Amino acid sequence: MRISPATSALRDNLRIDSGDRVDRIDRFVQRAPTDEKTVALRVVGLTKRYGTTTAVSGLNFDIHEGEIFGLLGPNGAGKTTTIAMLATQRQPSDGDATLFGHSARKDPYRVRQMIGLAPQEVSLYPALTAAENLRFFGSIYGIRQSELRDRTDELLTLVGLDAHRDNQVGIFSGGMKRRLNLAVSLVHRPKLILLDEPTAGVDPQSREQILKIIEGLRDDGNAILYTTHYMEEAERLCDRLGILSEGKLVAAGTLDELLSGLEFAEIIEVRGLPGGIDLAGMQALGGVSRIERGDGVVRLYVKRATDYLWPLQKIINRSDQDVRLKIAPLSLENLFLHLTGLELRD
Repeated sequence: MRISPATSALRDNLRIDSGDRVDRIDRFVQRAPTDEKTVALRVVGLTKRYGTTTAVSGLNFDIHEGEIFGLLGPNGAGKTTTIAMLATQRQPSDGDATLFGHSARKDPYRVRQMIGLAPQEVSLYPALTAAENLRFFGSIYGIRQSELRDRTDELLTLVGLDAHRDNQVGIFSGGMKRRLNLAVSLVHRPKLILLDEPTAGVDPQSREQILKIIEGLRDDGNAILYTTHYMEEAERLCDRLGILSEGKLVAAGTLDELLSGLEFAEIIEVRGLPGGIDLAGMQALGGVSRIERGDGVVRLYVKRATDYLWPLQKIINRSDQDVRLKIAPLSLENLFLHLTGLELRD
């Protein structure tokens, strides 16, 4: 049987529409917090170029044991390329990543043995059963048969597939395949787990089960790098976050650190205002960090929303259209939009 390595197409780089935005967000980049946990992965200056295109540029971050580090970015930001370099599937152009002191550039075989990768595209053999898939991938890592039998039983129980151990994977639902894909990444007890969109396309029940498994892995002391398009997952799971844009890490830190570094705390969203409405008076009040317009929506990034409700009401009263207003506290989703200028699900 021949092994087909999981690969992902290099996505086109997306351009931020203003150099000024890059200048503004550079100041939010945070250092990893200093604590007593051991650094599992250290990334220094990691860069990948394809000809004249730089897909990933000078990444610097650490991941500690017992920590989930969320790597977020719009399509084309460099997430998949970063994971491919960490998994030793692609050679960096510059920089390096060291896993417990072992260099991904100089000792890729050793690093590969210490990493568990659950790729975005499910990497399983549909003609094999769930148990056979685990035993096959375990044998690749040189796990002894006696240990592998016990490990297979343990993992099938962990991901809730023990009752389906002898069923061919080809008949599994999307959620079942995702859970088995996760189990395969754990078969050799890796030191670092790379999870690339592990809940993509699954039903809510399977998603909840996968999230609980990942939380358990973190609690057991594993170091985890996690990418997702679901903001609620990132907020729930990730101890620290890194936001990629144009292949650069434009912000990193805990969610509280990232949010506290901004000049606004709430967002007023108004739908249905006529396009020609002049909002200069709102900015004159002070405390308005930015006003955005687009697709019939006006967003005001402000320190305190209650200061602007009466002026907004007067503007709304002059309109003969159906106008809707919503106030929301600063969240990871609008922080992401502020830093990258792009929706995560694009």
